[in-house]
Parts: sequence; structure tokens; C-alpha cells
Amino acid sequence: MKMYLVLFWIFAKIGAFTLGGGYAMLPLIEREIVDNKKWIDRPEFLDLVAIAQSAPGILAVNMAIFVGYKIKGTLGSVVATLGAVLPSFIIILLIALCFRGYKDNPVVARVFKGIRPAVVALIAVPVVNMGRTVCKRPAAWLIPAVVALGVWKVGVSPVGIVLAAGLIGWLWGRKK
Repeated sequence: MKMYLVLFWIFAKIGAFTLGGGYAMLPLIEREIVDNKKWIDRPEFLDLVAIAQSAPGILAVNMAIFVGYKIKGTLGSVVATLGAVLPSFIIILLIALCFRGYKDNPVVARVFKGIRPAVVALIAVPVVNMGRTVCKRPAAWLIPAVVALGVWKVGVSPVGIVLAAGLIGWLWGRKK
């Protein structure tokens, strides 16, 4: 029972006090799991990171699942995942409850209006960095640019774009 509490506490601390998402959490998870607790050695940790990146879902949650499973099996993965997710869930819930009383306040509205460009930048920077890695040819930038313009200017549904891209990819694969 104590091991489950330790596992929960490690991921809860990391989940509560790390800003920046899963990649910002990786060094903290590594320090706790590899260096402090010595539950996993560094090469195995790097393998877990590679698997977590390849699996669908949030990197930090995937890492919690894999580390928890490695340490204490299925229940360990559930406990570690709850530790990683609950702090953010509780913080967002409290903000939402408190925000209800202030949502019509003009100062709060201006603050959120000011935050929007920062959020756009936080999303745009990783997209551009990944694009540089993936799109080596200038022609490879054409599809994302057309899609972005379609969503932004024409009002095309992103869901429709994802479904159309999946269909086109499936047809392309069948043709080859």
C-alpha cells in the first residue's frame, strides 16, 4: 500500500507544479524515477519515453501509465495516472467555479483577451518547429497553409478536414 501512495505522490507533485505539458515533466519524472528512487535505469526510461511518444494520448499520462505499470502492474498504472491528472483537474475545476462570478467583469474580459495572443504563440511555436523537421521541401508547407486558410477564412470545419484527410490517405494507400 505504501508503494502506491509513493507512486501517487510522485506523479501528483509533478502534475501539480509543472507548467508546459508533458515534455516539461519528463526531466522531473526522470529525476524521481531514475535518479532518486532507482526504480528504472536510464536506458529503460528512454525506451519508455519513446513508447509514450508513439502511443496516442498525452505524453505525461502515457509516462504515468507505463511507469506505474512497470513498478506495480495495472493498479500501479491507475494510481500513477490519477496522480498525474488529478491536480490539474482540481485546479481547473476550482478556477472554473471561481470564474463564474467574474466572467462578465470587464477587467477579466480584457485579461483573457490579452492572453489569447500568448496562447496562439504557445501553440504556433511547436507547430512551426515540428513543421521544420517534417516539411523539408517548400511544397510540403502547401497543405497545412491551405488547411489553415480554409479553417480561418472560409470557415471549413476542422472535423471535416480531418475526416477528408483520413479518406484521402486511405484512398491513396489503396491506390499504391
